Amino acid sequence: MRAAGPSVVAVCAALALEASVAVAEEPTRIQTDRPSVSNSTSTVPPGALQIEGGVDYSVLRVSGGSDERQFQLGAMLRAGLTDRLEVRLDGAPLVRLRGAEDDTGFGDPTLSLKYRFLDVREGSWWPSLGLLPFVKLPIARAPIGSERVDFGVTALASVDLTWQLGLDANVGLAAIGRSNGDAFLLQELVSAALSRQIGERWSTYVEVFYSSPSERGAHDIVGLDAGIQFFLTPRLALDAAAETSFGGPGPDYAFRAGVSVRLGR
Repeated sequence: MRAAGPSVVAVCAALALEASVAVAEEPTRIQTDRPSVSNSTSTVPPGALQIEGGVDYSVLRVSGGSDERQFQLGAMLRAGLTDRLEVRLDGAPLVRLRGAEDDTGFGDPTLSLKYRFLDVREGSWWPSLGLLPFVKLPIARAPIGSERVDFGVTALASVDLTWQLGLDANVGLAAIGRSNGDAFLLQELVSAALSRQIGERWSTYVEVFYSSPSERGAHDIVGLDAGIQFFLTPRLALDAAAETSFGGPGPDYAFRAGVSVRLGR
């Protein structure tokens, strides 16, 4: 048998190099902030644009009156500025209310920044930490919008656990604008989502969240949330979730479904 010549060796080396380049260029899997209430500390890569959108249908039962139903088409744009910083624009191009007041229009947009100020090594039990300051712009008319500015900041923590589990926890404080011209009402927001990877394409989560009243005389809200994601490609994900809440003006039940895609890097 004739020994392999230099050309065969060169071809093998070229194939090995091509394979290593292909692996190196494989895009990382998209990290979304939907459909859960909680936000993770992960940010969009610099130079990339991520679009997360979907539909939300909720029902609030009213004693002695007609149920209040809301259909919302929402979208969020996330643009990576650095490895740790992103800018976000979140809004609802279409909101439809049915109940005591009927109206159709667009919702208030929210402008925010996400900054991850502490990274941890992979496999560490310490969480990564971040901040999410935000301001809601009063563009929508009542009853869809409050016609007042809201602003606040949320502290973020994310940690990878064993058995493909992950935990995202948020603690926030928001200043809610009052329609009667009074000073801002401070609202506390707390949430925690426990997620689990199932194979290479599936992820599921369960979540609990709390918010203090956004109106004087209202009650606290405690809610439960659960959902699932399916990753069609590393850059494209589908999701669905269901929610229920107790206490204040939160919906008795709500359903969400949507899609997220990352463009660029």
